Amino acid sequence: MFVFLTLVTATVQAQQWPFELWHEGKIVLESGDTLKGLVKYNLDQDLVQFNDQRENIVAFTARKVLFFEIFDNLQKRYRNFFALPFAANNTNYLTPVFFELLVDGKMTLLAREALENRTYSSPYYYGSFTRLVLVYKYYLMDEKGNISQFIGKKGELLSLMGKRADDVDRYMRKNRLKIEDPADFSRTVAYYNSLF
Repeated sequence: MFVFLTLVTATVQAQQWPFELWHEGKIVLESGDTLKGLVKYNLDQDLVQFNDQRENIVAFTARKVLFFEIFDNLQKRYRNFFALPFAANNTNYLTPVFFELLVDGKMTLLAREALENRTYSSPYYYGSFTRLVLVYKYYLMDEKGNISQFIGKKGELLSLMGKRADDVDRYMRKNRLKIEDPADFSRTVAYYNSLF
C-alpha cells in the first residue's frame, strides 16, 4: 500500500520546524473566548500553547479548542487548524484532533504534520545517510464530517470525485498538476469543489 506524504526538509544550520516556534495568532476556545498573542502548537500531542507576552503561558488540549490560526513566518502565510472528531489508532472512538485546513468545500482537504527519520542514498559518496524530515499526511473530509486519511494516487483521488472525475482529470492535465505537490493537490481539490 502506498502512503502519500509530502516531505519538507529544514536546513542543517537552523533545523527549526514550524511547531517549535511561537507564531502571532489567535485561539478560539470551546467556551467562546478568543485569545490573541503568541501561539505554539504540537500536533503530535494535540496541544496548543498561548503566550500573552506577560510571562503567562497556558496549554490547551484539542478538547478545549474550536480552532486556532497562526501566521507562519517560515511559510509566509496564515494557517488555520481545527479540532475535529477523529477515530485515531484504528479505533471507533472519536476524539478531538487538530487538523490544518487546506481546502474547504464539498471535499475538504486537511493535513497533519509529523517528524520522521528518512534514509537517503548519497550521489556523492558510498553509503547512505539519515535525515529528520517534516512530513504532511493528508486527510479528506466528506460533507457528513467523516474524515479518512488519503493514502493513494491520482486514480484513487479521481475515483472519489465520481461524475466530476473526467473534468478534474482534464484540468489536472491542462495545468500539469500532480497530487504529490501540496499546492497542486490543494488546487485540484479546490477546482473539484468549484464544480458544485
